Amino acid sequence: MIRKCFDSDTETIYEIINDAAIAYKGQIPEDRWKEPYMPMDELLKEIEEGVGFYCYEENNEILGVMGIQDVKDVKLIRHAYVRTKKRKGGIGTQLLHFLTEKQDKPILIGTWKDATWAIDFYLKNGFRMVSEEEKNILLKKYWNIPERQVETSIVLSNQR
Repeated sequence: MIRKCFDSDTETIYEIINDAAIAYKGQIPEDRWKEPYMPMDELLKEIEEGVGFYCYEENNEILGVMGIQDVKDVKLIRHAYVRTKKRKGGIGTQLLHFLTEKQDKPILIGTWKDATWAIDFYLKNGFRMVSEEEKNILLKKYWNIPERQVETSIVLSNQR
């Protein structure tokens, strides 16, 4: 079952993000990695800034989370993670389809250039990678991230 996360789910969202983000360790640039990958204060700030989290729940256990944020004239998919023990089971695909199927704005997704598995996942689900020039414009317009993260990221879109 997919549902909107409650405030009481924040600790579980934190756990899932930091469990699943271990996949980035040794893959993304070393200067972009930290432990925990997303500290609780950073997660709370994301929620305060409008990231609405949804979760995939099975037998009363949250197995995956994905956020969506309304920013100007687009929607951003943010912080998409599935518990390591449950990856490759279709949970991420179900969350992505749930969050994107009835949107009236273009949808953008930012991820690390070196996270090839994430890029492949989004490409398989109908997104396309934008050009380097367009990526630089989009990341600066819709995200609030450091320049180093802009350099080491890519953007995917559901629009041509």
